[in-house]
Amino acid sequence: MRGVNADSRRVPPSAVRSAPARLAGPGAVLVAVAGAFAYVGAVDPNEPGHYPVCPLLRLTGVYCPGCGGLRSAHAFVHGDLAAALHANAPAVAGYLVFAVLWGVWAFRAARGRPLRIAPRPLHLWTAGALLLAFTIVRNLPFGGWLHP
Repeated sequence: MRGVNADSRRVPPSAVRSAPARLAGPGAVLVAVAGAFAYVGAVDPNEPGHYPVCPLLRLTGVYCPGCGGLRSAHAFVHGDLAAALHANAPAVAGYLVFAVLWGVWAFRAARGRPLRIAPRPLHLWTAGALLLAFTIVRNLPFGGWLHP
């Protein structure tokens, strides 16, 4: 086979493993995330004493971008999407993005292909700017509707 590189005939190591072995990573992540959501769904963060208070909120009175995330997850687990969005809308968007990325990861892993995520800098800067704007608006007097 003249002109063929010997390395181009090699099978990727992930394709040699069995499907259950390839799905071990996505499966473990799914079990961990489902366990965390089950715990937050069972232990209500709206009742004091179960979870620590946000240190930034406690020390400064400023809501960080994650404030309300546990309440959002609790409402999401119980199917109350309106309450979940009210508690922390970016967290709900994060749950959905995670679900899509996990699905792509599991699908690609089952086929023996690696997951390659390469967001462009513009996408990362846009996401960061939106999160910063959310944080600023929720801490201004007219942004009270964004408080958890």
